[in-house]
Amino acid sequence: MIDHLSAGKKTIVGIQFLFVAFGATVLVPLLTGIDPAVALFTAGIGTLIFHLITKGMVPIFLGSSFAFIAPIVKATELYGMPGAMGGLVAVGLVYGLVSLIVKYFGLGIIERLFPKIVVGPVIIIIGLSLSSTGVDMASSDWLLAIISLVTAIIVSIYFKGMLKLIPIFCGIVVGYIAAMILGRVDYTAISQANWIQIPNFVAPVFDWNAIWYMIPVAIAPIIEHVGDVYAISGVAEKDFVKKPGLNRTLLGDGVATSIAAFLGGPPNTTYSEVTGAVALTKVTDPGVMRVAAITALIFSLVGKISGFLTSIPTAVLGGIMLLLFGLIASVGIRNLIAEGKNLEKSRNQIIVALILTVGIGGAEITAGRFSMAGIGLASVVGVLLNLILPEEINLVSKKNK
Repeated sequence: MIDHLSAGKKTIVGIQFLFVAFGATVLVPLLTGIDPAVALFTAGIGTLIFHLITKGMVPIFLGSSFAFIAPIVKATELYGMPGAMGGLVAVGLVYGLVSLIVKYFGLGIIERLFPKIVVGPVIIIIGLSLSSTGVDMASSDWLLAIISLVTAIIVSIYFKGMLKLIPIFCGIVVGYIAAMILGRVDYTAISQANWIQIPNFVAPVFDWNAIWYMIPVAIAPIIEHVGDVYAISGVAEKDFVKKPGLNRTLLGDGVATSIAAFLGGPPNTTYSEVTGAVALTKVTDPGVMRVAAITALIFSLVGKISGFLTSIPTAVLGGIMLLLFGLIASVGIRNLIAEGKNLEKSRNQIIVALILTVGIGGAEITAGRFSMAGIGLASVVGVLLNLILPEEINLVSKKNK
């Protein structure tokens, strides 16, 4: 493992790591109506904050979380973008609360509340709830969508090295070039943008209805965070769960998410693709991630870059989403497969069944302006059922077997 680099090499590798995370980081704001420049800015600030709280020990980059795409879109419809941001500030506080729980009660409480039997179907819902959005966007120009989709698949399967880690970015680039050749790119946003400009920050508005709508969605990314910390510990051959401690990494992620929301950016999450890049390059120097963060900050202030991102045709992004959202669902399926024989238990079948039907079926609970639906409601249902249902339930009596 390489845990120390010269300043020059650290800069080059850091910029490379940003490009690994670049496609996913800017895709979330493009889908939710957030300024991509704000997302880059808050990813950079969030990563630096994370490293400050974790004593600069963990080689992790924070970027936009896919788990919040559908909730942000819905919350924006219900409460406006400022209201949605207020809800996301509260999500960061939930991370802080879980951090305290882990510090004082240990990891066992996390495993009890959020076992794979709950997390798996919730992750499936995150992917499938967005599938119609991907199809709608791809259908605006199926040729461009297919070009970007096929490119991403080919790069993912047949390419090696760094390109294999950035199939999304490659798909967008090739799709964009194809759109340019076909004359289907509107360059207005690029021509009107200044070279240097301030991102379109949005101040949060705190509405209890929006807050209660958003808070349950935090369950899935918190579990994702725990898994990613274990993963990077394995790659770096250091136990970051113990030092600096999972409580510190959760707190760093939470503070970064709250500050991002205060600025109008999407929630941050630890990026698995960057962990993959660390595994490939063997570079475990946390300073490299700080270089990536500073580079993201610089990019966010270049107006032409924001204009370019805005000019990407909807169908190009739609083609990528057809793959990406399905892959998210497949991660949830892998979680369930890991449960093995536990899925044979009737109680676990009930938990999975109700999480999926509530989440995918569009169930919603409303009381006045308060509303809980989709991923958040399904997550709460899963956690409660896991706590309430006894270990042994027989849906079919032994006499009828």
